[in-house]
Amino acid sequence: MIQTQGYAAKDASSRLEPFTFEREEPAADEVQIEVLYCGICHSDIHQVKNEWGNSVYPCVPGHEVVGRVTRVGERVTRHAVGDLVGVGCMIDSCRHCAPCRLGEQNYCEGPNSWLATYNGPMVPKAKAPDKKNRYGRDNTFGGYADSLVVKEDFVLKVPASLKPEVAAPILCAGVTTWSPLRHWKVQPGQHVGVIGFGGLGDMAVKLARALGAQVTVFTRTEDKLQDAQRLGAQGVLEGDEAALKQLERSLDFMLSTVPEKHDLNPFIPLLKRNGALVVVGALEPMASVNNQEVAFHRRSVAGSLIGSIEETQEVLDFCAEHDIGPDVQLVRIQDVNEAFDSVERGEVRFRYVIDMASLKGEAAAAR
Repeated sequence: MIQTQGYAAKDASSRLEPFTFEREEPAADEVQIEVLYCGICHSDIHQVKNEWGNSVYPCVPGHEVVGRVTRVGERVTRHAVGDLVGVGCMIDSCRHCAPCRLGEQNYCEGPNSWLATYNGPMVPKAKAPDKKNRYGRDNTFGGYADSLVVKEDFVLKVPASLKPEVAAPILCAGVTTWSPLRHWKVQPGQHVGVIGFGGLGDMAVKLARALGAQVTVFTRTEDKLQDAQRLGAQGVLEGDEAALKQLERSLDFMLSTVPEKHDLNPFIPLLKRNGALVVVGALEPMASVNNQEVAFHRRSVAGSLIGSIEETQEVLDFCAEHDIGPDVQLVRIQDVNEAFDSVERGEVRFRYVIDMASLKGEAAAAR
């Protein structure tokens, strides 16, 4: 077993605090990774606070992981000791269902769905049809820790031209916006709308612009209008009814990146005929939509969930090729609770990324 130091929440009301636990040694098809950087995702906060009703404790968050390979199993061929690699939201899937066979592991339809980097299988054994857990683990511990052990085919290669701290949020925020942009075939010359301008929205704008699209950002924060302009996008306040009226039937595609329940109805009229509005930020019941606005123009309202392993590698390579990435601010692991508070207050103008070097002193003391 590998003694591991991390930060965990012991229940839904607790703050993250130092936590020592054990990981299994890498199997023949697994790699061990020294975690260098781990992004802070809004999903981490939802899970720590059990806001989705599925959290497993103790909860060690973190699914935007970049690190160095330190050990490889005897059958590993994709990675070598010393490689700079990344791990996103998934560390395994059933591998047998139709989506998995098509390389769409993020839509795994196996009895337990995919195995999350933290919090165990997406469908725990209590909710599985056969009341079993094929992964043998009811909980998994994520990247707010000094090491990680992962199946080699769920480990991504980080391009050398990407700074590792910048690459970390691409493993969730990047692929979560990239996947729908590619699935709905956003092309040069199209007009894309991005609702919400936090970590997901920032990446959505940068990726859509790099794909050649015109982009309009919808935000509730006036200060963010200039940030949108800085990225080459138009900025509109969500409450500006005149501006929304001017944009009716002008958008080919829209992404909602707001991380909580919100009303989509003001935005549906902005879509052209056959346009799609895709929700990627909120994983909870949403307010109903006016189907007259949907049906009369054959518009679609849809959802999208992170991205596949192939899409995650694609977006890493695309960001490296086009020299784009999230704006990041490094924080110490000891300041993670304050960082969570800032994210919840909507004060973050970038992605927080934990510099895991700050954990080394605690890890040494624990050992």
